[in-house]
Amino acid sequence: MDQIDKLRHLGLFDQRVPRYTSYPTAPVFSTEVGVDFQRDALAALDPDEPVSLYVHIPFCERLCWFCACRTQGTTSLSPVEHYIGVLEREIEMLAQTLPSGLRMGRLHWGGGTPTILPPALITRLTRALKKAVPPTADWEFSVEIDPTMVDRAKIDALAAEGMNRASIGIQDFDPQVQAAIGRAQPFDVTKACVDDLRAAGITSLNADLVYGLPYQSLERIEDTVEKVLSLGPDRVALFGYAHVPWVAKRQKLIKEETLPDDLARYNLATRAAEMFENAGLRAIGIDHFARPGDTLEIAARDGTLRRNFQGYTADTCPTLIGLGASSISRLPAGYVQNAAMTPAYIERVEAGMLSGARGYVMTADDLLRAEVIERLMCDFSLDREALRTGFANAGTLDPLFALIADRFGDFVTVTDDCLTILPEGRSLTRIIASVFDEHVPEGMRYSRAS
Repeated sequence: MDQIDKLRHLGLFDQRVPRYTSYPTAPVFSTEVGVDFQRDALAALDPDEPVSLYVHIPFCERLCWFCACRTQGTTSLSPVEHYIGVLEREIEMLAQTLPSGLRMGRLHWGGGTPTILPPALITRLTRALKKAVPPTADWEFSVEIDPTMVDRAKIDALAAEGMNRASIGIQDFDPQVQAAIGRAQPFDVTKACVDDLRAAGITSLNADLVYGLPYQSLERIEDTVEKVLSLGPDRVALFGYAHVPWVAKRQKLIKEETLPDDLARYNLATRAAEMFENAGLRAIGIDHFARPGDTLEIAARDGTLRRNFQGYTADTCPTLIGLGASSISRLPAGYVQNAAMTPAYIERVEAGMLSGARGYVMTADDLLRAEVIERLMCDFSLDREALRTGFANAGTLDPLFALIADRFGDFVTVTDDCLTILPEGRSLTRIIASVFDEHVPEGMRYSRAS
């Protein structure tokens, strides 16, 4: 049996498992945990520990068909302006809840399309955030940018407020692929955006690509990767397209017969990764690449790489506070998600309350399993001795290590001291991590493992 057949036998091409940007994953959250937990957990934060803030801007002028994010289309700025006003009210309530002296170490704007905001709203929002939670001296401010929805005035406004890292959505540069996913984005428009970002002094640039899209071929993805490399990104994220039309109804516009089959999808990811590594970027985790010296590469090298709802990160803040509709907060005692639908979120905030609608309180077993899963996703290895030192209940997982050794023996090494996923087995990482998952809801359909 060759390696592809072994990977197929272990479920790489047909098993559906979480991406593990959290543990437990969001489908496990319950409405029994909500605003009361959110308020108490925020008030109990240690003011000496900086926090990360995530702000969700759910609006787009175009709804890309491949996207499964919580977004809504708009042709007018009116709902966007109203939403920013609601965000400002939520930020005020957050400031009233947090302990005095708390600082912001990281700020990330995601969407949707954050760059739908005009300069005046960019300035309003950032200043409200900095007033509520003043930034540390070395804070990082990153923004997801759609090159077709940004201009120099918006970039200058973001840079003036401290943006120092930009994440550019690309997905694929081939016109036929773009047409099939409802996202027209010429290379020259993207390059102009990159040039403006560099001219504005933005020193860290991310590029997001997706493999497994309709009509993608090796030739087309090679052309896209070459174009991306010509832009000189500091980091690249190479995500597998998750075709989940039962979750994201707009994906029904994508014809399933145009999607690459299992082996073609695997080859697309493998070839793109090979090109990035040949160009000098280091592979980080299962789907990121970074230039030597980038903070993500340093974190991977020194064992401090983390994983959160934005993917891999060098963020060491123990708390992530989510603002806006559907945003999720990671708090010391667990998770809480704001009301997912924008009208429900607005209604809660305008009623004068925080908008936590569902969440999860961590148990000692959850904390142990979360550590195991995060380290495997980030490092492809786990120091079992350190686990035993840090967790009194670590021994409860010993049968699972034995199971992994038996099931994945060709792709892992398991000793009493360490579990290591071998390079040839790294495509199985999500499947291996799922062995430690105690909370897979019955009937839940995740994205495919490959």
